[in-house]
Order: sequence, then structure tokens, then C-alpha cells
Amino acid sequence: MAHYDCIIAGAGPAGIFAALELALTSKKKGLKILLIEKGKDIHERNRKDIFRGWGGAGAYSDGKLNLSRDIGGSLSEYVGAKELDALIVYADSIFIKYGVTSVVKGADRDKTAPFEEAAARAGLKLVTFPVRHIGTDRCVLLLKEMREALKGRMETLFDTEAAEVLHSDGKVAGIRTADGREHHAEFVILCPGRAGSNWLQGVARALSIGTAVNPIDIGVRVEVPASVLRAATDCLHEAKLIYNSKRFDDPVRTFCMNPYGVVVRERNDGFSTVNGHSFSVKKSENTNFALLVSTTFTEPFHEANAYGEYIARLANLLGEGIIVQRLGDLQHGRRSTVERIKKNSVTPSLKDATPGDLSFALPYRYLADISEMIKALDMFAPGINSPSTLLYGAEVKFYSMRLKLTSTLETPVKNLFAAGDGAGVTRGIIQASVSGIIAAREILRRLTGC
Repeated sequence: MAHYDCIIAGAGPAGIFAALELALTSKKKGLKILLIEKGKDIHERNRKDIFRGWGGAGAYSDGKLNLSRDIGGSLSEYVGAKELDALIVYADSIFIKYGVTSVVKGADRDKTAPFEEAAARAGLKLVTFPVRHIGTDRCVLLLKEMREALKGRMETLFDTEAAEVLHSDGKVAGIRTADGREHHAEFVILCPGRAGSNWLQGVARALSIGTAVNPIDIGVRVEVPASVLRAATDCLHEAKLIYNSKRFDDPVRTFCMNPYGVVVRERNDGFSTVNGHSFSVKKSENTNFALLVSTTFTEPFHEANAYGEYIARLANLLGEGIIVQRLGDLQHGRRSTVERIKKNSVTPSLKDATPGDLSFALPYRYLADISEMIKALDMFAPGINSPSTLLYGAEVKFYSMRLKLTSTLETPVKNLFAAGDGAGVTRGIIQASVSGIIAAREILRRLTGC
């Protein structure tokens, strides 16, 4: 029976960067590393399963590297601010090493200040941060380079599901896969991504690892002419704006802004949500972004993800997939029709969206919050609150239950670590990558004694 120094479960950004750190930076030669991934290797992946396989959901994402400790996760609660800043710089350097060459936007305070002032006048808070945009078309190429760098330096099991974490006397012992095989190891890093968050919750229950409830984000994707937001996106790439609704005092925010991009359908297990992409070279005439309302449920309800899935399935039922509606139609209390969409000045980039009425799928509270923010956004960028603006639904961002972890992301089970979005500590490519590095460095420290 093979015994490994470390097993990594999951090949998303957290798992890949943990592997890079263990295999390529270790002073201890000949480490035995096994990576287990439910999906396929990068050369065999396709868009039918965007969540599983080498690269995780990031493989087919817009590829934004948000280079700020305040964006994309909660790692600042585990490591100090200076350490996290240094880790982000380090992770970014690895992306550059493997082919990311895009310009960083949003870092020049002289250029961003006028947009912050405009947002404040509109009752919005603009969060500025440096961002490097890979582009959907370049993500797979980058991940192939990382895969090549690790060939021969670790063992891999693709199309293999991690079923159970093995442990003995409060210490991890390895992984049992769904085919019944046992793989033993001194250390294990669980990096299942969002697609494996339910599995990780089951592991947490089985091992009595404490968890905390994360929020659920529900809303729509907005599509407007690129010219409406050109000044902001040319400077910032992504205008991340936050608003507290007056009626319900709910936090509403823009998310995943895609300048000159396209709206896409995101297929989950048995239902679809909406998302957006933008490319490094190819450009459309539109810009899209999500408007999301965050809700953290309290006693007695703890099934936030189930609630979000219910909303998404309801929209799918009504629209046979994704619903698209003109903002003017929503404001006038009528559904959009094929004829109204054809005459609309904004042409939908998602061609198979069904004209319909989002008010049948989204609760009134969410629509009221979104309507308030659209009016505020129109003060920041006139033209957003236009009858021709398109709304797609539903957009739902699922967050995993956050596991109880130490500052090195170790669970209460000795030598068992958890990293990435599936562990509930990150919500983006950069911080997910950093989380893998944090766990790997602690494992190397224990293996080398320094």
C-alpha cells in the first residue's frame, strides 16, 4: 500500500498552488505527493462540467486576479495583514511566471479618486483595488503550463472521488476514494472547491469539526452598452460598488464586472444560474455585471445554499433556463417578450435566454433592493437606469460553510488542512491560491523541521 507525505484532494487554485509549493519549492527532495481530483485533467476538460477538473471553476472563469487582501476571501482573519499582502504578491508572481502578462488596473489613486467621489455622491461606496485580468480565453492556457510544470513531480488520480478522510487517534491518516481504495499519508489538504462544499460539510460532521454559516448572494446580471461604463472600466476594470438599501437595510453590491464581455449560462447539478465572461482580445459592444443582495440567515434556518438553489430552480422552471427581462418592462410590471427584446437597443449576448418576468422568480425584497441600487448606479454612470437595460436571472453565489481552522488552516484533526472556496475561507482565484500556499508551507515546515 502506497504511503505519501501529502495528499491533496481537489485540483482547483488552492490544490494547484499547494502542489506547486510542495513540489517545486521544498528543500526536502523526493516528497511523495498524491493529488486526487473528481474531474478530468486539463487536456480532457470541456465546458460541460465547469466546476470539476484541473483548474476547478477558475478554468472557465473570467480570470480576474483581485490583488487585495480585502477582496475575495477571509484570509485576513487567519494571517496578519502584512503577511497576507506578501502572499498575494507571491501568488501573483507565480501567475506571471506561467504566462499572465496583463496590465494591472485600479492601483493608481490619482486616477481612481474621481470615481470614488462620484460613487459617494450617489450614495455608493466604491472599493478600489489592483486587478489583473487574465481573460476567459487565456485561463486554460495558463493552467496547462502549471500542469506541465508538475508532471513527474507528483502522482495524480483524475476521475476519482475522495469519499472519506481516514484518521486515527485525532490525527489524519489518508483518504479513502469512492472505489474503496485507501491512500495513506502523513498530511492531507482538502481543497474541494465550491462543487465539493457539501462533501466537505459531511466530512466536518463526521470528524466533529466546527463550522460557521456564510451568507447567500442572490440577484441578477445586468447588461448595458459598454459605453455607459467605459470610463470606469477603462480605469478600474471592475467597479466594485456597495450600497445599503433604504427600505430593508440590506447590503447590495456589484460583482464580476465584465467590460466588453458576454453573459453566459452556468450549469450546476440539475439547474442553471447566470454568469459573465470577458476575453483578453475578443470584445463585445456590452458590459455586464452582477447585482447581488447578501443574506445571512439566522435561527432556526441554516440552509442558505438550499434556498439559493430553490430560487435558481424556480427561475429555470419559469424560463426553461435563464430569464432575460428589459428593465423598463420590470418597472412597468409586465413580462418581456421576444418582440420587445428584438426591438431593444441593447442586444442580449446570451442568445438562449428566455424573455420573461423576473418578479415571478425573485422575492419582492430582492427586487426592491436591486431597483434602489440601479437608481443609485445611474447617478454614478448615467444610462444604467434605462428601459433598454437587460436583467438576467437568477444569479446566485453559493458560499460554503466555513470550517473551524487555525492560522495555518489546519482543522482540529492533526495534520488535516482545508483550503480554498470549499472550506469557506476564500471567494476568488488569488485568495484561494494563497490558501493552498499557507497550508503547504506549514506542512513543509513540519516535514523539514524549519
